Amino acid sequence: MQVFEFLFVFVPTILFIAIVMPMWLFMHYRYKNRVHASLNADDQSSLDELLRTLDQLNDRVAALESILDERSPNWRRQTD
Repeated sequence: MQVFEFLFVFVPTILFIAIVMPMWLFMHYRYKNRVHASLNADDQSSLDELLRTLDQLNDRVAALESILDERSPNWRRQTD
């Protein structure tokens, strides 16, 4: 009789650990990643500001390169 009682608890526990728990964990962390994958309003505004700054810096570098190309055409070869 004790073997039957042991199996009565042991088999559902093994089934839970082998089947239900991995699916549960997978679905839990999948949901968590979806929730945290989107940006909130503050993060989006910071990202937009960084992109604007990046565009400005890119324009400045292009302007400096054009000035250097005009004043010293061989400056690119001198830095290599």
